Amino acid sequence: MDEHIGEFSIALNDSGTESLLRDPDTSLCDSTEAEDKDESIHSCHIFGSSSSLAEDKTHPADDKSPLRPKSPRGSFDPQGFLEKYVGIVTLPNQVQQKAVKKGFVFNLMVVGESGLGKSTLVNSLFHTNLYMDRCMPGVSEKIARTVSITKSTLDIVEEGVNLRLTVIDTPGFGDALNNHESWKAAVHYVDQEMEKYRRNEIGLNRKNITDNRVHCCLYFISPHGHGLKPIDVNFMKALDQKVNIVPVLAKADSLTPKETRNMKAKILSEIDKFKIRIFQVSECDPYNEDLFKQQTLELKRSIPFAVIGSNTVVERNGRRVRARVYPWGTVEVENPSHSDFVHLRNMLIRTHMQDLIHTTHYVLYENYRINCLCRNPFLENV
Repeated sequence: MDEHIGEFSIALNDSGTESLLRDPDTSLCDSTEAEDKDESIHSCHIFGSSSSLAEDKTHPADDKSPLRPKSPRGSFDPQGFLEKYVGIVTLPNQVQQKAVKKGFVFNLMVVGESGLGKSTLVNSLFHTNLYMDRCMPGVSEKIARTVSITKSTLDIVEEGVNLRLTVIDTPGFGDALNNHESWKAAVHYVDQEMEKYRRNEIGLNRKNITDNRVHCCLYFISPHGHGLKPIDVNFMKALDQKVNIVPVLAKADSLTPKETRNMKAKILSEIDKFKIRIFQVSECDPYNEDLFKQQTLELKRSIPFAVIGSNTVVERNGRRVRARVYPWGTVEVENPSHSDFVHLRNMLIRTHMQDLIHTTHYVLYENYRINCLCRNPFLENV
């Protein structure tokens, strides 16, 4: 069959393939072409897709097969695949493969008074020992010591996924008799890393920028008190516009369940009173599973997280668990009825780590960059 329109025509050979022919001597007035005009127009609509042509011939008009059938994700279509399948469903797999190959970076800051179990909790979260070589200062050294910044970096590999974890600690915070402006060291560090990233971003080589910005700050609140202390309010007010703050009620095993509930309510009321902005767990999408929605609701109810940390593994009911053993009983770290450790780990690592990184880059860092430009419009070219 040979159909012509103007000086171009579509030719279908015996094998069903299509080709474009040029015939300047033909015209639309030819009687043989007028008879099959409708069929020629139909061929123009499906030009370039022989599989679609074959599909139209084999499927009836009332066929209700899906437009995008299920297909192996990330693999090539088998030969002779005749369904109306484009392949954009594999885009998430392409992004995942590229991200896994590049690896991930997460920077976590832990802040709180000495003796609240910061190091133990971090080791419990990531099943490691980041503070193996740390030397504890004496009493005389603590008196003269000021707030400093220390960093510990660890590469974690889990089933082919690489994560470079950096834990930023603030030894000396809250240990002095006069803690006035003791939060300035942490604020200076956060601003310094923001500025380094901004300068690298406007530099010549933006391909290999190392992200050292703080993605999350775990702020440890002492259970021995009646809510937030002045130093807690000053620190969170100074950093709530620069970093994602997650409040943590430390050493929850020193409180009864009723005292824990009252302490959480008191902390939340004071956070609202002083207008402190903490990290908010994002709302679920309508298409999320019911189990994920339930987990998200539990996370929101658990803030501030009442946690317990332990590096001791004990045998309990035939299984090995991280726990603290007391004369009156055993407190399991990963038991939701004993502490919120599982909820904190799920939020920090398993469900909302990417949200923390995304908020840092697209909200907190953008606010910092805009403030820099407002102070000096020509700073972008520096």
